[in-house]
Amino acid sequence: MFLSRLPLLSAVVFLTASSVLAQAPSSAQPAPSAARALPPSQEGPPLKAGPAAPAAAAVQSGPQITFNSVYVDGPFIAITFDDGPHGTLTPKLLDMLAARRLKATFFVVGECVAEFPEIVKRAAREGHEIASHSWSHPNLGKMSDDAVRSQLQKTDDAIKAAIGVRPALMRPPYGSITPRQKSWIHETFGYKTIIWDVDPFDWKRPGPAVVRDRIVNQSKPGSIILAHDIHAATVEAMPATFDQLTAKGFKFVTVSELLAMARPAPPKPSSTPASIARPPAAEPIPVPSVPASPAASALPNG
Repeated sequence: MFLSRLPLLSAVVFLTASSVLAQAPSSAQPAPSAARALPPSQEGPPLKAGPAAPAAAAVQSGPQITFNSVYVDGPFIAITFDDGPHGTLTPKLLDMLAARRLKATFFVVGECVAEFPEIVKRAAREGHEIASHSWSHPNLGKMSDDAVRSQLQKTDDAIKAAIGVRPALMRPPYGSITPRQKSWIHETFGYKTIIWDVDPFDWKRPGPAVVRDRIVNQSKPGSIILAHDIHAATVEAMPATFDQLTAKGFKFVTVSELLAMARPAPPKPSSTPASIARPPAAEPIPVPSVPASPAASALPNG
């Protein structure tokens, strides 16, 4: 009688184990897709197609020619002012800088240099760096090579006429420029392209206190700070901005001085958890429990 029931018991064990194993969840999880949407930082009203985002420079073959910030061994920062010189605001800003013995970099518009060369001369004489910001502030990323070349050459000539030396740096209006343009501009003019990593969005006129707080809170060693000396609220924000950054221990240098201090950034620690980097040893698959065999009296007679 017992031997005749063995085939039935074997079938029960096999079917139960198969059902449990088939329902066991897989440990493999699909990797989440990486989001790449980064809001562009702008220095003027949005362009119709949107200006190029001042993202970190792509990996380049050869010397680096584009900078948002640099790694430095010390509390050094570079504050920059775009779109000037302004006939009244820039001299006020120069007075504030002189009173604190601070250095800045001015990315000037060629048309304004031609109109106010004496202001540019004063800025250079007081130790500030003068750099190119195009002739008339167009979107270089949407222009032909000849048009871009004209914008930069006219500005280069205006700066040379005002201070006797040509600029070493260029910042494209709106941060808009293509990788190919950066390469040939560097080959033609020798310019490094300077973007930024601190943006108070002062062109939106948020008020002096907001401009100050955004700059102070975002700045870190090696930062390149964007601001505009054509906005009264921005210039009004600068005394407190300078004083609070100085109180935090920051030291102001020109952009070229900051680039000269650049050091290779230390490697970042791995963000991969140890449990992922080294998978645990394989564990035996648990054997599912099989229901107890029914009593012999409950089985049908054969």
